Amino acid sequence: MASLKALKIRIGSVKSTQKITKAMKMVAAAKLRRAQEAAIAGRPYAERLEAVMASLASKVTVSESSPRLLAGTGKDQVHLIVVATSERGLAGAFNTNIVRAARRKAEELIAQGKSVRFYLAGKKGRVLRRFYPKDIAVDFELGHHKTLGFEQAREIADDLIARFDAGEFDVAHLFYAKFQSALVQIPTGMQIIPVAVPSSVETANDGGAAVTYEPDEEAILAELLPRNVAIQVFRAILENGASEQGSRMNAMDNATRNAGDMINRLSIQYNRTRQAAITTELVEIISGAEAL
Repeated sequence: MASLKALKIRIGSVKSTQKITKAMKMVAAAKLRRAQEAAIAGRPYAERLEAVMASLASKVTVSESSPRLLAGTGKDQVHLIVVATSERGLAGAFNTNIVRAARRKAEELIAQGKSVRFYLAGKKGRVLRRFYPKDIAVDFELGHHKTLGFEQAREIADDLIARFDAGEFDVAHLFYAKFQSALVQIPTGMQIIPVAVPSSVETANDGGAAVTYEPDEEAILAELLPRNVAIQVFRAILENGASEQGSRMNAMDNATRNAGDMINRLSIQYNRTRQAAITTELVEIISGAEAL
């Protein structure tokens, strides 16, 4: 049985931990609102641009002059999985769920005989090195940025496009956590290079409209295609920002509650041990008095 001193020290330690987790919960709650507003505000533009690019992809006639970001390389043997995670931990299952979704996609592609490589955007994605030590193509450093914005999304997009043009991969998939609420963050995967062609049902809903380019097709696509990649990466950053804070707030709330439960249990154990010690002393005193 633990001594009274050891129990007292442990209770004090848990109380200190509880203060930290409570403070972290309050900080995450304060950051959540702004991150949530940014994520929600960025969705309409990203979703509409994705729909426009998908519509163009369904209409384009693949030829030697077709933009590669739209038409692809003509094959899909090498897949690059871009895993967007956070730089910090203590956010519950936020990073784990993203990594798990990326691994499921990787195993699915490997089972189809495809080659898979990983592009890590976020320190917590490095856990994939344990499972795929030879398949990590890039570990993009984001830790030196205090806050992540469109500039960082553009850097990642430019790097991805340069590697695609160099023939390092045929298809790129982006994985992140879509923010639903402080309690729910949905791991999401999407194809960003080349532009994913919509299903026949979605194409039919488009009405089969003809596309007219003004001023010209090359100029418009040269601007829109790289921007689409950057916007989708930026959306992932915004969604991850809100999801991370929501998951951390929930995790710290649970940790605070668990610390409170542990303090109660340790306090009961401390009181019982103290009472047992007092009872033992009284028995010894009474036994000594009777012996005299």
